[in-house]
Amino acid sequence: MKIAENFFLVIFGIFVTSVNAHLKDNHEYFKNRPRDCTDIDIKRKSGVYKIYPEGSADGFNVYCDMTTESVNGGWTVFQRRINGKVDFYRGWKEYKEGFGSLQNEFWLGNDRLHVLTSQGKYELIITMEDFSNQNRYAKYDNVKVGDEESKYVLTYDSERGNAGNSLSRHNGKKFTTKDHDNDNSSGNCATVYKGAWWYYSCHSANLNGLYLSGKHSSYADGINWSTWRGPHYSLKTTAMMIRRLK
Repeated sequence: MKIAENFFLVIFGIFVTSVNAHLKDNHEYFKNRPRDCTDIDIKRKSGVYKIYPEGSADGFNVYCDMTTESVNGGWTVFQRRINGKVDFYRGWKEYKEGFGSLQNEFWLGNDRLHVLTSQGKYELIITMEDFSNQNRYAKYDNVKVGDEESKYVLTYDSERGNAGNSLSRHNGKKFTTKDHDNDNSSGNCATVYKGAWWYYSCHSANLNGLYLSGKHSSYADGINWSTWRGPHYSLKTTAMMIRRLK
């Protein structure tokens, strides 16, 4: 009987040791998984990586920009316009969930933006290029995007950069799409200016507008950044990226 008891204790001890080792491995695994591109080794190349933000057990793929401000890298890209191949004049559900290709043009998704910006302090950089290959940027501190109940309200603190602050009047505004009007205008800014954005009544920035290849006669319905090229010029490329401040 004593031999049987000893055998049981040995087996039980092995089981407990195995479980503890498994739990320790799991703890290390979850602890070391990247929450966003800030946790990706800055020596890695720009590209698609899987991240696991707080509150997102399954994780999701994002494009990490490791070259902008290359000393630090680690930017999580949530919007990119480069060639007009992806239609950005879409509805609430698509902006909520995201669309496009991470290797091409895309919107990451408002739900994901909320999850990301809820796990710490983030800075936002918007990079832009016109059809003369001139480049500008605007940078914002402490950027947050609210949840769906708040209509994905956008807030930020200070601004700097050389593109001017076309985002100033969008601070504290809700997100509007062609089928979900949350702006301050009597009409729907998204349908008037063919985009989806944190409109007020209506905009000084429209980076999800139509891809119109430079100068255009229509008013402010392109990829416009008013403080740089004005409301009659649609930009060639834009990227919107966030980075967590450690």
